[in-house]
Amino acid sequence: MVPDPAGPPGAHDPGGASARAVHAKADIMNTTRSPHCLESPSRLGQRRPRRMDRPEYILLEHAEASVVRCTFSHLAFSSSRRISTENTPPPSPKTKDNSLTMAPPLADLNIHIIGAGMGGMGCALSLARQGFTNIHVWESATALGEVGAGINIVPNLARILERWGVLHIAQAEGVALDGASVLNCATDETLTTVDFQYMSDEFGYPFLVVHRKALQKCLVSGAMDSGVVKLHLNKVVSEYDFENTRFLVQDRQKVPAGDEINGITEPQYVDADVILAADGVRSKARGAMLQRKGEVDSVVDTGQAAYRIMVRRSMINEDPELLPFFTGSHSYRWIGEKRHIIAYPIDSHDLFNMSTAHPDRRFVEADSWTATGSKKEMLEVFHDFCPRVQKLLSLVPEGDVLEWKLRVHEPLSTWVDHNVALVGDACHPTLPHLAQGAAQAVEDAAVLGVVLSRITDRKDINKALQVYQAVRKPRADWAVMTAAANGKGLHLGAGKDKDARDAAFKAADKKGGANPDKQIDRDVQRTLYSHDCAKEAEIQFEELFKQAV
Repeated sequence: MVPDPAGPPGAHDPGGASARAVHAKADIMNTTRSPHCLESPSRLGQRRPRRMDRPEYILLEHAEASVVRCTFSHLAFSSSRRISTENTPPPSPKTKDNSLTMAPPLADLNIHIIGAGMGGMGCALSLARQGFTNIHVWESATALGEVGAGINIVPNLARILERWGVLHIAQAEGVALDGASVLNCATDETLTTVDFQYMSDEFGYPFLVVHRKALQKCLVSGAMDSGVVKLHLNKVVSEYDFENTRFLVQDRQKVPAGDEINGITEPQYVDADVILAADGVRSKARGAMLQRKGEVDSVVDTGQAAYRIMVRRSMINEDPELLPFFTGSHSYRWIGEKRHIIAYPIDSHDLFNMSTAHPDRRFVEADSWTATGSKKEMLEVFHDFCPRVQKLLSLVPEGDVLEWKLRVHEPLSTWVDHNVALVGDACHPTLPHLAQGAAQAVEDAAVLGVVLSRITDRKDINKALQVYQAVRKPRADWAVMTAAANGKGLHLGAGKDKDARDAAFKAADKKGGANPDKQIDRDVQRTLYSHDCAKEAEIQFEELFKQAV
């Protein structure tokens, strides 16, 4: 079923409350409340009573782990010391105008975030901005590197980043697109063009494209500069104990000899008040949560794969045919039979980012997600695309071709189990055909900051997480399904359907109306870009909290 382009229930209700109320009860009933008083061991093989009214939990008792402070602009990480949640008075988080943030009732809530990607660091920043003072982020990587390709900071994402005071970091390196064109892959004929001038007027922000590192820099620097976020690198979470709100963690790589003090040599349980699992598309937390319910993760293979590639301006030798791709501020989507390439300039016009989708050959029988791609194979896949595209692809360095498998995940029955909640790709991984993956993850983070800041008793954590799910799940699930439907429409084979689609592109260009590419369709954009998730959460919180059980 193709999702309604008008959006999820309540999409155009300013508060969203009237239409959401129909769906909120079902979402809330799918979650489980944590008991008030539990037991959890401070070390493996030992158990001790845990008082829920005591905020000063001691983590990793008799163990050491890296606590990292990060200055992201230099990727410099400093001192290691014992982890403890015994609170020392931290500096109060500040707003964009440098004023102090009012502390929430449970400012010392013991919050642990699994994963330092967009969703995880977004949660850390969101919670820090709300005034929480005891935030831990656990990441399996040994360093936060500047990897990845282009990413879209669309208005619904930009709105949140500005509220958090970090949008300017991305703007300094980004490119504000003036429009987008869809072209015939073989003839280079323009099928439709959309002028993005209306973006700022209607939604308050332009369509900004950046290198992934720029968005990561926004979130990491904002979170770490707050002084209340502790980042633990080289740590793998292998097990979740939902009833006791704890997880099992150990080093991903063995620490150097003589440096055991900075590592966790044996698996250790970490106690928490709330766990936010932002551990990505292959989430262990999601798997464990579904297993407890006797469910399995339903994944549909699209039969498609994607290349992520970039060309640096210095490579084109000022070629007059290619130079406009770098000096301009335009997005291009070349579409053909079951294939497309979308491309735009990023990194202050120094890089031309290209993302493709094409029939999956490498992964057909392989249980894999990514692989190093072959430049030769890539050129063969797009051999019938126009000369300009061929010239661009030929400039991609051999070792820079990476290939991703594209899969669709069916919506989950729940995102919440006791005081554990899934975030971002862990609960709603989405195909790239709507450019909403990062935006939806950050929306999760913004809403979590709102709902957790509203409660006054630790026993209400699960109810707050139920509100988070009720606010976010219908919209995120709609975005996932819309992206999947858009992928199908963009990748039609030869025949009447493809001809009708291309005719619809031309009609939209001349007469306006619905656009077959839902990423540039005005109705879909209005649903996505005009939304203020934090405001919606604030408006709906009281009503949904009463419905939680």
